[in-house]
Amino acid sequence: MSDVKDDFWNALARSPFLMVKRNDSDDHALPMTAQLDRDLGPARGGAIWFFTERNNRLAKGGPAMAQYVAKGHDLFACISGVLYPEQDPALIDRFWSPTVAAWYDGGRDDPDLLMLRMDLMDVEIWEADVGIKGLLRMVTGSKIKGREAGKHVHEAV
Repeated sequence: MSDVKDDFWNALARSPFLMVKRNDSDDHALPMTAQLDRDLGPARGGAIWFFTERNNRLAKGGPAMAQYVAKGHDLFACISGVLYPEQDPALIDRFWSPTVAAWYDGGRDDPDLLMLRMDLMDVEIWEADVGIKGLLRMVTGSKIKGREAGKHVHEAV
């Protein structure tokens, strides 16, 4: 795994918020909180999970895109994958927390509770790191060139 991908997954673990949209929908993307597990998910090229409700516009599942911007606005990513309803109760239990429970009146057994799994297909990541040379170019109005803008990777997951 490249350093840029490591940086992305570490940033997502610190700030796990993505904008997610089904590819076949004209609806806007929705903010979702990613549930990550290093043993099951992205570190192994696997999946990201989301808690939602059965009437949510993502609930139908299917091909989807997720967009990410790190807190410091120095890392950006676009993830493509496929959303599926997660049927494994052990995974729902694994990610269940008081924060998640706050969204469901019926708690863990709420009939509207739905967990979605996004099986990852590929990810494109941009890491902005202009460095001292790029910073000097920006201050003087000079053009930032190629690698001075940062790193970029596009890989299948």
